[in-house]
Amino acid sequence: MVKVSVLYPNGEGKRFDMDYYLTTHIPMVRILLGAACTNVEVDQGIAGGTPGSKAPYVAVGHLFFNTIDDFMSSFEPNANAIVSDIPNYTDTTPVVQINEIKI
Repeated sequence: MVKVSVLYPNGEGKRFDMDYYLTTHIPMVRILLGAACTNVEVDQGIAGGTPGSKAPYVAVGHLFFNTIDDFMSSFEPNANAIVSDIPNYTDTTPVVQINEIKI
């Protein structure tokens, strides 16, 4: 199984509209990626590892696929639509990491 994590860095003055992300962006992504995307999870950062510190990421979206090929074949034709929606909910530059789930 493959997990694609999209991490949104936290920072002073940065904007992230969680409501838009949950009610508009994520449903759009699910439709565009279709059955290739087997599950979606969204984490909202609430704190860092040090007491009283801010979370390093304001949000993290996780997209799950059976294989890397499933991700690539569903994402590539829809990349423009997905990426062009980012300014509608944040002014941060997301960091993407693709992971193979081991456990």
